[in-house]
Amino acid sequence: MTKPVYVLNGPNLNRLGQREPHIYGHVTLAEVEQICHRAAGTAGLVFRQTNSEEQMINWIHEAIDLSCALLINPAAFTFYSMAIMDALKMYPHPLIEFHITNVHKREEMYHHSLVSGVATAVMAGTGTRGYGYAVQMLLDMVAEKAAA
Repeated sequence: MTKPVYVLNGPNLNRLGQREPHIYGHVTLAEVEQICHRAAGTAGLVFRQTNSEEQMINWIHEAIDLSCALLINPAAFTFYSMAIMDALKMYPHPLIEFHITNVHKREEMYHHSLVSGVATAVMAGTGTRGYGYAVQMLLDMVAEKAAA
């Protein structure tokens, strides 16, 4: 595999471990990055976080050209950003939409994702450890695609 997996994180995820730990837990984003790198093994991995919608779109555009798979936790962008959804529509490789919590068990405003309709798969409610599962799943999808 010559191209890396991209892991993109949206707004407020830089506050993991401090932000509502009763909902999101005590694991920090730096620890999540370590989880992702361990799951990726020798495959390349690009891990980023932004609170800026513009930056997220630019990174998605970059991933279109430079990655083999994309894991995105769009956070609040999930529910209102048509611009991010449109950027993700162009993504030609395996794409997982990821959420730490089970958004369907939360308030109604968290139930409608603009991203789900363009994602290859959706993972929610597995906590921060789910990032590792998602990276491994993406690598499996890439390998299956290459073998086909």
